[in-house]
Amino acid sequence: MTDSTSLPRLRRTNADKPDVGIIHLGLGAFYRAHAAIYIAEAMEKSGGDWGIVGVSLKSPNQRDKLVPQGCAYTALELAPTGPVPHHIEVVQDVLVAPENPTAVLDAMSDEAVKIVTLTVTEKGYCHEPSTGKLLQSHPDIVNDLADPYAPASALGFLVRALDRRRLNGLRPFTVMTCDNLPDNGHVLRGVILELAALISEDLASWIASDVKFPSTMVDRIVPATKAEDIDTLGDLIGKYDASPVMMEPFRQWVIEDDFVDSLRPDLGAVGVQLVENVTEFEDMKLRCLNGTHSTLAYLGYLAGLTTISDTVAEPAFARFVKSLWTDEIIPGLKPPKGVDLQAYADALFARYQNPSIRHLTWQIAMDGSQKLPQRILNQLETGLQAGRPMKGLILAVAAWMRYVGAVDEKGAAIDVRDPMAALLKDLSDAADTNVRKVQSFLAIDEIFPTSLQDNPNFVAQVTTAFDGLVELGAYKMIEAYND
Repeated sequence: MTDSTSLPRLRRTNADKPDVGIIHLGLGAFYRAHAAIYIAEAMEKSGGDWGIVGVSLKSPNQRDKLVPQGCAYTALELAPTGPVPHHIEVVQDVLVAPENPTAVLDAMSDEAVKIVTLTVTEKGYCHEPSTGKLLQSHPDIVNDLADPYAPASALGFLVRALDRRRLNGLRPFTVMTCDNLPDNGHVLRGVILELAALISEDLASWIASDVKFPSTMVDRIVPATKAEDIDTLGDLIGKYDASPVMMEPFRQWVIEDDFVDSLRPDLGAVGVQLVENVTEFEDMKLRCLNGTHSTLAYLGYLAGLTTISDTVAEPAFARFVKSLWTDEIIPGLKPPKGVDLQAYADALFARYQNPSIRHLTWQIAMDGSQKLPQRILNQLETGLQAGRPMKGLILAVAAWMRYVGAVDEKGAAIDVRDPMAALLKDLSDAADTNVRKVQSFLAIDEIFPTSLQDNPNFVAQVTTAFDGLVELGAYKMIEAYND
């Protein structure tokens, strides 16, 4: 394998840049492997000035990698038959918010910008996942209220930029989230209005009446890029790309067609589904894909399995996840028009099996305190209320509790990446019995809704599942589920 750093660096090839029409907050791998490619294809097919300026909200790493190569990058499609590289040039610049927040606000306030998109993960919404309400005590929100010129959160940048446009007599931009949250546009609108109202009632009123927050459903598996991936890509394309993205062949983007002044790229021309209401697509994806992804991540990691493809290659895990779809998840869903949910689940399983996608169970397990309510707890609530057995998803909750205790089945430390990691470990360490550990976790109001906290059947089943994970281990608990 070639040391790719010795190769000529990847460069932008097209001197004719489109003007900037989109600002994106949180320029990570997923957006560059998904929405950015759709936007580039829409411009290629139908024209329009929809160039993207990316904003890194925390670190200069992405800027430092992309800007020296003209913000061009490679999106490597990891097909089972072999990798396929795509050269992407839709990003025009990358700004680093902590270094120059004024430059970010200036860019967002430019009249040419019609859309601001964001992928900041669940924790970036500074809200309580169980209620959707703004966490006014969040350090970033405290900063955003204190300093109008240097916001810290995505919400702060959005509100301050919208206020600038309002005061300057400009039309607002559309705010479009691309994160995995149920009813994500509605959730984002809610926390934005809460924050705006703390600044100015007039601002909140203007946002409520004039700004659009279309909900979306995004789907593409994008594993983290590793150093060896960069070297492999160098061998393939003969150039050094400091910031490529890896992606599966499958992709899907469903968007509520509700934009300020109807201004958007021609996304429908390149396969984006533009709909009136995205809820059924969201529910299907969050529960069928994200819910089982998290379930497999916690149980697979505890069982010593490194990737999702490794996990479903185990016959017991394959049978387990198929039963989850058939018995627990699909019965609680209303399918979008024209969608066969069992066929959708079968296609998901084939995607999970793709040996070219090295999607780490540890990576998917990150930020579980923020993900659990949307991916698993919501459907547990409805399933238990309907009287359906939900043993597999309850086992997933117990596996999360075991995982965030930060010690694996062999006694080794787990590197838990979660905004509540310290609290979760303290709760686990302080409880001297399994029952008390479960009780401590269930008492976290920010994660668990009262309907589950007060459900004795749920509490008993989670406690039994946690006992089993401690005494028998994840693999044997999966086998017991299958019996």
